[in-house]
Amino acid sequence: MEGSNHTSSFLLTGLPGLEAVHTWLSIPLWAMHVASLAGNSLILWVVSSEPSLHQPMYCFLSMLAVTDLGLSASTLPTMLPIHMLGIREVALDVCLAQLFFIHTFSNMGSSVLLTMAFDCFVAISSPLRYGAIFTGPRMAGLGLVVVVRSVGLHIPAPIMLKMLPYCRTCLLSHSYCLHPDVMKLACADTHINRAYGLFVVLSTLGVDAVLIVLSYGLILQTVLSIASKAERLKALNTCVSHICAVLLFYTPMIGLSMIHRFGRQASPSSRVLLSYLHYLTPPVLNPIVYTIKTKQIRLRMLRLFQCNRNSNRDKGHD
Repeated sequence: MEGSNHTSSFLLTGLPGLEAVHTWLSIPLWAMHVASLAGNSLILWVVSSEPSLHQPMYCFLSMLAVTDLGLSASTLPTMLPIHMLGIREVALDVCLAQLFFIHTFSNMGSSVLLTMAFDCFVAISSPLRYGAIFTGPRMAGLGLVVVVRSVGLHIPAPIMLKMLPYCRTCLLSHSYCLHPDVMKLACADTHINRAYGLFVVLSTLGVDAVLIVLSYGLILQTVLSIASKAERLKALNTCVSHICAVLLFYTPMIGLSMIHRFGRQASPSSRVLLSYLHYLTPPVLNPIVYTIKTKQIRLRMLRLFQCNRNSNRDKGHD
């Protein structure tokens, strides 16, 4: 096709209509990334350093923290430069690598949320068999399945995109590279790419969402069978943190899907904002939610800060 070529770069987009305040927007964006990196790193440190937290539930929480760190690190390289420095151009290979990591860590997070839902179900329905079900080898196997599934399903995507010619205006609609965003700029038949993308979404996020809902249906059925009201509330309280994490992950994603499919009159800013909410807020808020709702983690952090305060006092007296 005349005029078609494999472009060597794409142009990223910040918040449409707010270009004049992009520098100011970089401040909350930078703060969110710092909060995400600090919060999830602190969760990992607390779980690894406290022997009483070496349990399946906290192992899953560590997996979620790793995926949140990976997601934050994947969006950071392009989001901050475009808002702070106005650098919009991103090389094709860098763009393809970024979309691979963003989608991989995002789907990895969905898989971890599914394993955590199963963890909640076993803890409530079969508490006496909990330790026998979640043994060390099984935990390692679950972690391996999560990684292999997410990485394996997303390896073909950048390879297939690399093979496409791009002859249109190479302007992306987000501050980072996403598979559908890059694919729509191709000037070749993308039916195979679209079909594969739909297959990956349905087999990961779609299946995970359905199984999480089914898990909570079984959890609710088990809780309602408990005679004591206090015991029912105690059982449900163990799932509150996970429910918050699921809502933080899926609500913006569902809203974004609805806008892409039905909201053709929606402003570009609303789509970008929902995308930011989907990729930025869970890594920031998950550590806060689990710290507030998990007594063991909260106590360990309080002891940490008290030890630091006491050591500073001792130094001051010296």
